[in-house]
Amino acid sequence: MEGISAALVIAIVLAAFALFVVVKTAVVVPQQNAFVVERLGKFHSVLDAGFHLLVPFMDAIRYRHTLKEQAVDIPEQICITRDNVQVGVDGVLFLKVLDPQRASYGINDYYYAISQLAQTTLRSEIGKIELDRTFEERSHINGAVVSELDKATGPWGIKVLRYEIKNITPPRDVLAAMEKQMRAEREKRATILTSEGERDAAINTAEGKKQQVIKESEAARQRQINEAEGQAQAILAVARATGEGITEVAAAIRAEGGVEAVQLRVAEQYIVQFGNLARTTNTVILPATLSDVGSMIAAATNVLRSATPAAAIRSTPAAPARTAPVPPPPGRPLPGT
Repeated sequence: MEGISAALVIAIVLAAFALFVVVKTAVVVPQQNAFVVERLGKFHSVLDAGFHLLVPFMDAIRYRHTLKEQAVDIPEQICITRDNVQVGVDGVLFLKVLDPQRASYGINDYYYAISQLAQTTLRSEIGKIELDRTFEERSHINGAVVSELDKATGPWGIKVLRYEIKNITPPRDVLAAMEKQMRAEREKRATILTSEGERDAAINTAEGKKQQVIKESEAARQRQINEAEGQAQAILAVARATGEGITEVAAAIRAEGGVEAVQLRVAEQYIVQFGNLARTTNTVILPATLSDVGSMIAAATNVLRSATPAAAIRSTPAAPARTAPVPPPPGRPLPGT
């Protein structure tokens, strides 16, 4: 029994030892990770994601690297600008391991090395520009830091992807001066915009008045043209009507009995106008032959005869009409009575 129990203990010990060896030699590498294996203290291989078996007591995993993109915080540091102003600047750096072997043996601690190199490069870039431009040149500063870091980290198997400045903190007195400057700049822009608005409004008003004057002058000119055309047409119409009237009168005179009608009309107009002499003014001009109405009618008839063709007037002239003497206006005797 003692022999059987001793053999059982030996078997259990051997099984435990074999299990321990298997556990120590079997390695499962997670995705996006890489393990650096050394054999007898010397670099042997890089294990990618998956299941791997190591040689017992000879192989050992010395370094474990993640192949994911990593963010490294760069602590705040004091930088001096070109115009000798101290500002506090911090940022964040993004990097990725491309070669696990060089990342393991190229440098002792690449996190610390990259952080220190980023700070020194940032101080150098900030010192090249003035304070006012540091807020505008962030993209340029970030690109310059990435370029310099990429040159240094290439032999380490590290790729610097990008660098971003998080905060730029000037001193309080500089901040107050910058606020005053920004306030003055805003007031200046507001004044300029107000003056430009007033100028545009004045220009628009003057242009409107100019257009109004032009339109009014054009309207007046068109009105005068229309009135002149209307007056011309009226004169032409009156002339045509007068001509047609004269033509009708001439035709009526040439007709039978026309001369006698003219004599009668002249006598009537003479009597009517003679009766109106004393109604408008106190001064009355009396003709010398006041009582001889027939002689005046005969004179008017002679005018018609001279103006009318001989063929249109009858050969026998009408005898002068005998009219009674025209009574004088009341209250005024006739001359010679």
